[in-house]
Amino acid sequence: MLVLLPPSEGKAASGRGAPLKPEALSLPGLASARAAVLDELVELCAADEEKARTVLGLSEGLRGEIAKNVELRTAGTRPAGEIYTGVLYDALDLASLDTAAKRRAGKSLLVFSGLWGAVRVGDRIPSYRCSMGVKLPGLGALGAYWRGPLAEVMPEAAGDGLVLDLRSSAYTAAWKPKGEVAERTANVRVLHSQLVDGVEKRSVVSHFNKATKGRLVRDLLMAGARPEGPAELVEALRDLGYLVEAEAPGRAGRPWSLDVVVTEIH
Repeated sequence: MLVLLPPSEGKAASGRGAPLKPEALSLPGLASARAAVLDELVELCAADEEKARTVLGLSEGLRGEIAKNVELRTAGTRPAGEIYTGVLYDALDLASLDTAAKRRAGKSLLVFSGLWGAVRVGDRIPSYRCSMGVKLPGLGALGAYWRGPLAEVMPEAAGDGLVLDLRSSAYTAAWKPKGEVAERTANVRVLHSQLVDGVEKRSVVSHFNKATKGRLVRDLLMAGARPEGPAELVEALRDLGYLVEAEAPGRAGRPWSLDVVVTEIH
């Protein structure tokens, strides 16, 4: 099982470990693309702080993120699973997983990134600020920039098992499974169900969508679930107590759509 996650906008501080070693990152086929983004991002932030703030879409209060980007090559690193914070990662709570679940997380979780393309949670990276929605002056929109490099490496990374896609729209634009890989991909949406005047109403949630996805991944890891495809994933989630409604693709080469329905949002 390969689980595709979005990063978080907010990130923990860089660690005290050794500086970035690009050659040690997973998916080495992305190395040259990563180097190009890193070079332009560091140069942009070092040369013109105001321009960098505009390009990165940062408020005045986040101006300090620019200095963080300038030091990307020399800053300390820590595992990506510790760098990424926020609602999904709080709910996933990688640090509290047992040893076996942590091992499964290291093998199955892949975080998409505007700077790195994609990294595994065990890859050591510095804290940074560069979302997939950024348009760098030289390389252009990162969502479009990463499509080619990711298309080269992701089919192999996906292997021959289930692909559980929990990314937000900005990150799905960088790589969309195609063909046979798409057929064993499950896209998940979280819906909130509530009674209004005796009638069930469902709505898409945002903040709590992330929390539910984090708990869902955690539960799968802790249970040691190994669904081979979307149909088996539905059964595994139902066994874990989730209310899941699944829609198989209507034609070949398309992913499954899964709705996880919750009655409480927290």
